[in-house]
Parts: sequence; structure tokens; C-alpha cells
Amino acid sequence: MNILVIGSGGREHALVWKLAQSAHTRRLICAPGNAGIARERLANGTPVTCVPVAAEDLPALLDLARRELPDLTVVGPDNPLAAGIVDRFQSHGLVIWGPNQQAAQFEASKAFSQAFMERHGIPTARSGTFDEPDAAKQFARSLGGRCAVKADGLALGKGVLLTDDQATAERAVDDVMVGGAFGAAGRRVVIQELLEGMEISLHALCDGKVARLFPASQDHKRALDGDAGLNTGGMGAYSPAPFLTEPELAAVGDAILRPWLRGCAAEGIDFRGLLYPGVMLTSTGPRVLEFNARFGDPEAQVYLTRLENDLVKLLMASCAGTLADVPLRWSPCASVCVVMASGGYPGTYAKGRPITGLGAAGALPDTKVFHAGTCERGGGVETSGGRVLGVTAWRPTIEAAREAAYACVDKICFEGAHVRRDIAAKALLG
Repeated sequence: MNILVIGSGGREHALVWKLAQSAHTRRLICAPGNAGIARERLANGTPVTCVPVAAEDLPALLDLARRELPDLTVVGPDNPLAAGIVDRFQSHGLVIWGPNQQAAQFEASKAFSQAFMERHGIPTARSGTFDEPDAAKQFARSLGGRCAVKADGLALGKGVLLTDDQATAERAVDDVMVGGAFGAAGRRVVIQELLEGMEISLHALCDGKVARLFPASQDHKRALDGDAGLNTGGMGAYSPAPFLTEPELAAVGDAILRPWLRGCAAEGIDFRGLLYPGVMLTSTGPRVLEFNARFGDPEAQVYLTRLENDLVKLLMASCAGTLADVPLRWSPCASVCVVMASGGYPGTYAKGRPITGLGAAGALPDTKVFHAGTCERGGGVETSGGRVLGVTAWRPTIEAAREAAYACVDKICFEGAHVRRDIAAKALLG
């Protein structure tokens, strides 16, 4: 098969890496890709081709697809999904994996997602949606200022401010709605009560009728150790997360996915792609914090290093509506991904820093350095984004995988590199 992957981050590198292993993949193109993706090879030795077309440039992507005629297009990021790339490609007879524009609203609008959960009895936090700052502040006051202030629209996974008191909550509302901290995405906000418990990431592959639940994983959103600092797109992840037994995971998945599927059917939403609920395990049961409509990043890196299925066949079944016939198979190994970020991320940061040590890191067994914000320059690799690399290792236990991931991190250098040193530490607590 001729396959086109859209995106340039660590998630897309992981998708390319896994798709390249399939015997069904004859040619693989990535738009725009990154330095690591450009160095991947298919099982037959054919190099992956990176084409400098931005993931948000839908007309240019359609032109590319009409020239190359991929048998399957795989969309990684949220922005092109929200903009309707699936609808556009399908209208030209192209097979494309990912939710259509209507279904992508689960991530593109937190207000839509929250209202859907409330309509269909999906367990979630107490919340309100507001277009006006004073009303938002009044609702925050009803929560004692302990709340999550969320931009309604897409904000690169960073559009959330957590507050512990009323003064901080009011500043957060002003920052988002008046100061434009998250741009147009924050013109409307969703304010949720601040839930307490253990947060996990769930993923489910969907085909419009069936949702195949993945093992649990855990992301690390805050920039600094101990879950301090600003929210980021994710500083590391691991799977499996040990906070649920298999029966408990199945029960949590059923409590969320069964009413979600019923709601989609009732409202005519044909969701074919990857649903990613962020879930808080509270003392009174699981609560969905939000939905995403694509693989998490860095969750994709830990899931795809554990997945034993042929990814091409899985994604085609998702597109075709035949997932009921395809069980998922997972390695018993644990996988840990540690993100190496540019100094200053998620705020301002420098680009163009040379990266060394990639060769030594790449020689380690059962370890993969997934590129995110990188580019080729003068035969070498430089930083070009906030999250630069996702260093991932898989071993029989979480502790061993964690040690291997950090050993790999320590072989890689670039000026200003920032790494959290507590990825997966919660899994090792008694």
C-alpha cells in the first residue's frame, strides 16, 4: 500500500515507525515530517519520503494526495481534523483515517464535549460554559475557586489553567478571556470543578460502531517535576498504568464508552478514528475530564511500542467499520517515554540548537528516540520546537523501562535541554 501520514511531531514519528514495519506498506510519505521521520526505512529498505507541506494546509495536502494517490492517509494532529480534512479527502474518493469534522468536535470544542457528556450520562465533572468573564468568575466562586479554566477551542494541548482559590481563578479567566492567553480558542471557556484523584489516559480505536479499549497509560502534563509548573503538551508517559486491574479497566471503559457510543448513534455522529478520554479516578468513581479525537503525544509512543497488531490492518478496519472482527494484541512489556524539551518550554524557547548523541542513543536495544521538534541542517539534526525528542524504552517492568529511557536520555545533548526526572515515578510508589 501507498500510505500518506500527516503531521510532524513525536506522535507522527511513532505512527510512521509502526506503519513502516507492516508488510502491507509499499511506500510511505509524510507531510511535513521531521528529521527523525526522514531517516526511517520500510521493512523492504525503502526510505520514508518527507514532503514540505504543512499539516494545516488542507488545499496543498489534497493536491499532494491527488498526485500521489495514497491507498490510506493517516492524520496525526488535531488541527487538520477540526478543519475538516477527512471530509475533504473523502469527497474526492480518498481513504483517510481519523474522525470527520463533526466527530472531531469532541476535541475541537470542550463546550460541545461537556454538553454531550451531560446529555448522555457520561461521568464527568460539574462544569459551566461561558462567553462572558463575569459569569465565568461567578461560577468559579461557586466552586470556591478550585477549578480548571479551559479554553473551548484547540490550544496545542495547553489550554488549561488549574486554580486553587478565587483570586487565582479570576486571574485565569481574565488571562484566557480578556488577555487572550490561548488566542481565539479562549473566547469561550469551560470551567470545571477541580477533581482529586489519579489521572490516567484512556484510548479507544473506533469504527463508528465499536470502540476497542487500549490498556491504561499516564501522561505528565506539567512542565516540572512533582507536577509543578505550567501545563504542556506532555512531558512523558508510560503504559501500562498500574492503578486499575484488568476488570477495573474494563468497567471504567464500559462506563464511559457504552454511553458515548449510544450518544453518537443517537446524534448521528460517525466517529472513525482514535478517541482519547482523559480520566480522573476519584473516590466516587471515574470522571472524564475531556475528550481528544486523536492519539495522545507522548501516549502514542508508549502504545505503539507495545502494540503487536499490524497497524495498517487496524487502521483500515477502523475506516471500513470492521473492528468487531479484530482483537487488539499487546506486549506484556512496559513502555516509558521521556520528553526532552527546549529550555523555556512551554513558554518562549530558542531553536536551532545542534543535537548530539543520537547515534549512541539509537544503538541501545529495545529503545527508540522519536523526533518531534527537529530538523536537518548541514548533515546534522537541530532543535526546531518546544518538545524536541520522545525517548522511549520498553522492558519487562516499568522500573526497568524507566531506567533504560533515562539512560538513553543521558546520551543525548543539546543546549538548554529540559527533562522531567520523575516520569513513571507514581507507578513505583507502594
